[in-house]
Amino acid sequence: MQNTPPLQTNRLTLRKFTQSDLPALLNIHSDKEVNKFLPMSPLKNLTDAKTYWENQYAAAYKQKQAYQYAICLKEDNIPIGYINISMNDSHDLGYGLTKAFWHQGIVTEAGKAILEQAKKDGIPFVTATHDRNNPRSGGVMIQLGMHYQYSYEEQWQPKDQLVTFRMYQLNLADQTSPVYKKYWDDSAVHFIEAGVTS
Repeated sequence: MQNTPPLQTNRLTLRKFTQSDLPALLNIHSDKEVNKFLPMSPLKNLTDAKTYWENQYAAAYKQKQAYQYAICLKEDNIPIGYINISMNDSHDLGYGLTKAFWHQGIVTEAGKAILEQAKKDGIPFVTATHDRNNPRSGGVMIQLGMHYQYSYEEQWQPKDQLVTFRMYQLNLADQTSPVYKKYWDDSAVHFIEAGVTS
């Protein structure tokens, strides 16, 4: 078991967030457009960023195993985004990127690296969900080899918004892993959309 081991790609360094990254963390999470499809509200100041770092990252780094990465360009090692895999039964893949670096394949590049590490570590599968109104996030999932499984509605908290999510899955160590059905089972409204590419 490893906790967020450092990874390298052609352009990127993936590493743990440190307390010295608080200005970068604030930059990532203070943009309303970047946070439009996230459950949390934008961070407002460095105090917010510190609290978020403590809850999201420092706590995770104390566990035996975690995948909670800062996405950094090799040239300066400053976080421009994040990518993570949750350690609950969903193994949910999540990511976000500063708007200035959108549409450059950065999250896909980071995603391939973290999935390769997860496979080495024996993670059987990963899931990922995206708001149906954010199809570009689904495009990243497809580029990572994930496959659409189903859609479901959720009253998303803490923003308290009704969202239709699309759920994707990629089997890693265990190619026979069944479809993760918790979101389907927990939602009163769930269905399979015709014509969703995967």
